[in-house]
Amino acid sequence: MLSNLLNVFKIADLRNKLLFVFLIVLVYRIGAAIRVPGVDPLAIDQLRLGAQDGALGLFNLFSGGAFESFSIFALGIMPYITASIIMQVLGVVIPKLEELQQQGAVGQRKITQYTRYLTVGLSTLQATVLVFLFGTGGGGAFYSAVQAPTVPLLPDGLWPRGFLIVPTLVAGTTLLMWMGEMISQRGIGNGMSMIIFASVVASLPGGFWSILELRKEFWFVLMVLVTLAIIVAVVFVELGQRRIPVQFAKRVVGRRMMGGQNTYIPLKVNQSGIIPIIFASSILLLPAIMVGFLGSSEGWRGSIVRFVDRYILNSQNIVYVTLFALLIIAFAYFYNSIAFDPIRQADQIRRQGGFIPGVRPGPQTERYLAKAVNRITLPGAVFIALVAITPYIILWAADVNTFAFAGTSVLISVGVSLELMRQIDSQLMLRNYEGFLK
Repeated sequence: MLSNLLNVFKIADLRNKLLFVFLIVLVYRIGAAIRVPGVDPLAIDQLRLGAQDGALGLFNLFSGGAFESFSIFALGIMPYITASIIMQVLGVVIPKLEELQQQGAVGQRKITQYTRYLTVGLSTLQATVLVFLFGTGGGGAFYSAVQAPTVPLLPDGLWPRGFLIVPTLVAGTTLLMWMGEMISQRGIGNGMSMIIFASVVASLPGGFWSILELRKEFWFVLMVLVTLAIIVAVVFVELGQRRIPVQFAKRVVGRRMMGGQNTYIPLKVNQSGIIPIIFASSILLLPAIMVGFLGSSEGWRGSIVRFVDRYILNSQNIVYVTLFALLIIAFAYFYNSIAFDPIRQADQIRRQGGFIPGVRPGPQTERYLAKAVNRITLPGAVFIALVAITPYIILWAADVNTFAFAGTSVLISVGVSLELMRQIDSQLMLRNYEGFLK
């Protein structure tokens, strides 16, 4: 293992790529500590207490703790991820985007440009909503768990200081988007995944320390053991796949005999990754944002606010845990239906002169692939749902609500680490070195 690690630094090109990634991550973590100008420090302390639980806590997780301190990277990379998912969904229903997806590198560049524009629009909308809610103290619903008086982030009024904060938050997200693209181009690994990886890993030490500080050794050891078990399970599932065999018939092209080879279609058990968790958290965050505009007044508005506080913003609730798990499973099926099209896959196999043994080309192949995808999606979806909610249940029993995202953190960390290891392995073996993964 050590010799393989040394081989990474022996190759100048690979060493420079890794150092570039470390540099970008360092800049990101420094930016996450730089607070936007003109906010009240007392309100920041209150926001830090309110951003530890429920859907708002997951939003804070993906920003690497930048949201709870209202830094320049408070929105994190989530607007770009949301924009990418929206473009992928629209590619199924809009023929023009579907044509661009099939045009290779040229079409991909145009889709990337559209994604950037959509990211700026989404980040502007989110920044405006956050400034309106927390700048005037209207986000009182988010603080009910700590039962503290709501202090506005902007003590001198929402505007004109808000006109400075909104562009600052949008610029922070745009800078993160550029940094992620630079990692993909000049570093190693997927840039957006590396930024999310840096965000969730940064929250792990503080989370474990809070458990040790609040509930002493027993719950701390139990959480460590659960985390290690989740790591093993995630590695097992992430590497698991069902291979559908495909045979290509021999055919004569000119004077050469072509085809006659056997291959397979690899279907991963967890094809969707963390996308269902992001979808589910976004849906759960919507009612929390909406009630922020209602405030905490009496009457029907107060009843709605109290309902959302109890069942949406509170992770120590069976309704929240059940709803979160069901949304993850539903979105796993939704995303897989978009990411893997049985009709297109069957048509591609037919055009290349291939067939699945024992299955006729055409509609039967389509039905076979659709059935295989549906069957393999269920265990993968249930798995990521269990990974996401298991720490909730344990921390619910321990009466701790400050570290409810260990499962999601581990799922992201292990998934990105495995992908990074695969890319490093390919670089090492390309230069006749032995890789890490056997």
